Amino acid sequence: MKSLASRITGFATLLALACVLIAVPAHRLQAQAPAPTTPAPDQIQLPSAPPPVPEASKHGIVERIKVHGQSLEGNLEGDSPDRDVSVYLPPSYPTDRHRRYPVIYLLHGYMDNDINWFGSHHIFVNAPGVLDAVFSDGSAREMIVVMPSAYTIYYGSMYSNSVTTGDWEDFIAHDLVSYIDSHYRTIPNRMSRGLGGHSMGGYGTMRLGMKFPDVFSSLYAMSACCLAPNATFDTPAMNKAQTVKSAADLAKMDFGTRAVVASAAAWSPDPTKSPLYYDLPYADGTFHPLIAAQWDANAPLAMLPQYVPNLKQYHAIALDVGTKDALMASIQELDQRLTLFGISHTYETYDGNHISGIQMRLLKNVLPFFSQNLSFESSKH
Repeated sequence: MKSLASRITGFATLLALACVLIAVPAHRLQAQAPAPTTPAPDQIQLPSAPPPVPEASKHGIVERIKVHGQSLEGNLEGDSPDRDVSVYLPPSYPTDRHRRYPVIYLLHGYMDNDINWFGSHHIFVNAPGVLDAVFSDGSAREMIVVMPSAYTIYYGSMYSNSVTTGDWEDFIAHDLVSYIDSHYRTIPNRMSRGLGGHSMGGYGTMRLGMKFPDVFSSLYAMSACCLAPNATFDTPAMNKAQTVKSAADLAKMDFGTRAVVASAAAWSPDPTKSPLYYDLPYADGTFHPLIAAQWDANAPLAMLPQYVPNLKQYHAIALDVGTKDALMASIQELDQRLTLFGISHTYETYDGNHISGIQMRLLKNVLPFFSQNLSFESSKH
């Protein structure tokens, strides 16, 4: 099993990327939480801009809206239940007013947000440009694409249910889906809904996918993080997390420590521990087995055997990872476990690291996958 140190190593890549991304101003959009200021480690090579996308003859529209999450009300972290959401409407949407569309729900990574995918300034992925390109050249049929901002006071929700962070599973699968279906011309059934994401979003894809086969029919997890249970909790990051007493303290911490705190808020919440409201599995030299068990119970590789019947209901499941990604071993293990339990899926590797392949995979793999596997017929259920 992976140690927490291994999971922190995997987190470091996405944290380093996200820290730089959040610091980039978005001219049309505002971040939901304060921008972190910790610099990225020197060893993370970030692109100055995403690779160019093919020229598009048609262009969609990006709307940024607020969606109220009843499931997020009263969260102890203090985040607003009114969440920013980017909605891409395909080129024909304004004129073909009787047409309905499948919907892809995309989940971003830790310390990232929807701005960095759908805003006016792009670092590693130009989502509107990619969508325009594939819908213009016909490599994918037109779909609505939705990305909520899960950027929280602790820099990411982990798409988990917690009294501290709020019930993010239910927000995505119920509040958000219900809002989109009631405000846009969707095909409102599971066969016309896909769920995908990158890194923490890949984790969220597998986590929610296990629980909501009645909502979604196809899953695509890109470079999913946080898949494996932990074997060791006495780590430098865990020890530093014990010194965090406020959100201001957390903003000064290194990437690994932030990841520990976000995980604790999502997976071991404690409503009696004001003002941060979480427990740590290792504190003051003492290992707390019950709290550690709570963390491990949220690892998809540990969860999987309980959800085999649910996963077998999916029309299509896809996994991918770059061969230079520190998360590759755990994603390979997920592939092997899915195969062991007879769950139909595909698994691909490509030459790249945790961030280098996102835009090309979206263009060449993710969008065509959903185009091929979602239903475009309103009568199908």
